[in-house]
Amino acid sequence: MSEPISALNHASHEGIAKVEECGLQGMITLRGDLSDKVLIKAVKDATGQKMPGQREANVKGETGVCWMSPDELLVLVPYAEVESKLADMTNALSGVHALAVNVSDARAVFRVSGAHAREVLGKLAPVDLAADAFQPGEIRRSRLAQVAGAFWMDDEETFRVVCFRSAADYVYNLLKVAVQPGSEVGVY
Repeated sequence: MSEPISALNHASHEGIAKVEECGLQGMITLRGDLSDKVLIKAVKDATGQKMPGQREANVKGETGVCWMSPDELLVLVPYAEVESKLADMTNALSGVHALAVNVSDARAVFRVSGAHAREVLGKLAPVDLAADAFQPGEIRRSRLAQVAGAFWMDDEETFRVVCFRSAADYVYNLLKVAVQPGSEVGVY
């Protein structure tokens, strides 16, 4: 049996910010009533994190939970633990109207870091990324030029970007262009 590999095998590029493909990340899409106590407990048990509010990302390292829509979460766990966490979650949610699916191998994750990280993402997504409008712990689903994506800030200078694995090369190349030296816009 072959070993899993990430979409771009840890590719990285540096310019006005650093872009890195993060490697394998365990991800579970969870759909259901986000106010259901059983679902809230299943999320807490899987991640150790509280249920996020609208457009919030409660993420520490490889583990966390991101609000994706009024009935959808993205649950993050270490890649090696995704199957056991999914099984635990499925068992905990038996009898509850919910759906939990492992989407780890269908997604790619990038890190954009540095003093100009806001500018880099601002070139690609129609989102106000000013410091007073977008803070660590917030998430947005948006467009990254021509493809769907989501991103959140781990800290003041670090974003994590998630896209479909099939668009990983496209997103990586977009990010590489957006970090070219001399491409600073000076907005953020």
